[in-house]
Amino acid sequence: MKVLSRYVVPLLLLTVVIGAFAFLQLEVSALFSADGIGQMAAYASGFLNPDLSPNHLRAIAYGALETLAMSAIGTLLAALLGLLLALPAGGRFGLLAKGGSRLLLNGLRAVPELVWAALMVLAAGLGPNAGTLALALHTAGVLGRLFAEALENTPSAPSEALRLSGSGRICAFCYGTLPMLWPQLLAYTLYRWENNIRMASVLGFVGAGGLGQMLYMSLSLFQEAQASTVILAMLLMVLAVDALSSWARQRWVRG
Repeated sequence: MKVLSRYVVPLLLLTVVIGAFAFLQLEVSALFSADGIGQMAAYASGFLNPDLSPNHLRAIAYGALETLAMSAIGTLLAALLGLLLALPAGGRFGLLAKGGSRLLLNGLRAVPELVWAALMVLAAGLGPNAGTLALALHTAGVLGRLFAEALENTPSAPSEALRLSGSGRICAFCYGTLPMLWPQLLAYTLYRWENNIRMASVLGFVGAGGLGQMLYMSLSLFQEAQASTVILAMLLMVLAVDALSSWARQRWVRG
């Protein structure tokens, strides 16, 4: 039986791979032919000379600031909405509210950012408003679920002690639960901000503004030099945000 499974599983995998190539009708010979490799090399060579003209760099700087603003505002709105939904999702207002809020959080994060962006473009029009709303809605579902899990795992004794001493529900949460919960909330929010920077650069492909929209326009017009500069700007921006987020986590979360 072991010998049979040792040979059957690789044969099944090989059959699946061959079937996938046949189903997709991929012409591997044409792709790796001398003509195909030459065309790919000629197209890639256009990216080796980025456009560093002042006008293009100014446009990229504006697009980078727009992308940063989209990701920051979208993450902030998502954190506030996620925390608001995490309270009932963490079981603080009964089972009915817990089930309804968790269903809403599942629905928000089940729809990808690109789909939200396409819907928001139809609702709010082209531009960064659509991208900001798309990031906020999807990220609220992710952060809300993470916040709810963290809230459920937070000890309730300090909050209950404040309630027994006469504090209200809000004061007991702010002074008994939130101080222990705050490092996790901040760490999750910073991590999602890193992800939203990358996603904000992609949302422009559906008209949601930022560097992604500039990259889409450059690629559509076969302007490889301009597209290369936009890609370099995206890389530098992501590296800078990663460094800033790591510094913030070291200072405010782990410290």
